[in-house]
Amino acid sequence: MIAPYINEFAMITLIHLLAVISPGPDFAVVIRQSVSFGRKTAIITSLGIGAGISVHVFYTLLGIGFILTQSANAFMIAKIVGALYLTYLGVKLLFSKAQTATDTEVKLDSNKNHNRRAFLLGFMTNLLNPKATLFFLAVFTSIVSIDTPLAIQSIYGIWITVTTALWFSLVSFFFSQDKVRAKFVSHGYLFERVMGTVLLIFAAKLAVAFI
Repeated sequence: MIAPYINEFAMITLIHLLAVISPGPDFAVVIRQSVSFGRKTAIITSLGIGAGISVHVFYTLLGIGFILTQSANAFMIAKIVGALYLTYLGVKLLFSKAQTATDTEVKLDSNKNHNRRAFLLGFMTNLLNPKATLFFLAVFTSIVSIDTPLAIQSIYGIWITVTTALWFSLVSFFFSQDKVRAKFVSHGYLFERVMGTVLLIFAAKLAVAFI
């Protein structure tokens, strides 16, 4: 079924790989979750990011993404909302305080509300990231042929969604290992401030686009 479109699929896979491994808001948030809350929370956040990607896939396939590119006001609003959310996250991390605990164990919180918050954090970080919007608009307008069936395009979207969640789950696994995390946790508040600064830089880049 997908054989006639294997070259198209390979191109999408390569571009997506380069895009997903490049540092961005998703990457910064997952690392912070891994270091601060441990593997389970970070993986739940990664699944939230995957869910956010699925929304981008859905509206792109429906053609709403094309509408955004045709409406300067609609796209501007999307960018502003994304920049404000990144600013909120960045400021929150920028004012992180030093931990008073002397041990180096992650304080895990397994209650359902915490898990929901972790999922929502990943979901909203990706959903409101204009970089993801631009990626899907670029891919589905310049690489995917207009003759490619919707079913095949849906397979592309599912593949991107699943591999995104898997990638950030791997990032979660690495940064939540005891040896890796121990190097961060003693100065965790400084690390969070760095992550906050990174998010604010991304927000500033979006703000520059408004001028």
